[in-house]
Amino acid sequence: MATVSDVLAFWFEELTEADWYAGGDALDSTIRARFGAVWGAARRGDLTGWQGNPRGVLAFLIVTDQMSRNMHRQSARAFETDGIAHAAAFRASVQGWDMRIEGPARQFMYTPFMHAETLADQNRSVASYALKLKEGDAEHLLHARAHREVIRKFGRFPARNIALGRTSSVAESEYLALGGYGALIKSLRG
Repeated sequence: MATVSDVLAFWFEELTEADWYAGGDALDSTIRARFGAVWGAARRGDLTGWQGNPRGVLAFLIVTDQMSRNMHRQSARAFETDGIAHAAAFRASVQGWDMRIEGPARQFMYTPFMHAETLADQNRSVASYALKLKEGDAEHLLHARAHREVIRKFGRFPARNIALGRTSSVAESEYLALGGYGALIKSLRG
C-alpha cells in the first residue's frame, strides 16, 4: 500500500499543477490503480497515524479530498471521504500545521473547507486563502470566493446533484445550463 511519501512524491513531483485540476481518464485510472487501496484504508479509518504531523495530514488530505474525486469521478463515491478530510483539515488548522506546509502544497490544507456545502466552511475557506496563502495567490482566493458564492446562492453544489441523486431546482438547472462554475469564474474575473 502507498505511503505518505508515495502520495506526496506522486502529487508534487510526478504531476504538474495543471494535472491537479485537469483530470481525465488516463490520470484517473493511474490514481485508482496506485492509490485506490490507500483511499480504501483511509475510508475505513485505518490511516489515523498519517494525521500525526503536517506532511502526513497533507498526504491524507490529498488522498481523501483530491484523489477521491479522480478515482470516483461522476460518482457519489467521489465525496465519500469529504467528512474525514474536513475533520483532518480542521484539526491541522487548529494546530497551525497548515502554516508548516509551504508553497502550492498549502492550498490542499484548505480544499476540504472549499468543498464543504456549508456557508461557515466556505467562510473559513475564503479566510484561510486570504490570510494564509502567500501574496500573489489571487487565483486560489478567486476560486474560494466562487465556491462560497455557489453555496451562498444554492446551499449546495448543483454540479454534484446527478452524482448524489439529488433533484436540481429550476435555479440550479439554469445555473448549470448557463455554464455553471466555469461561467461564474469567468464573470468574477470580469
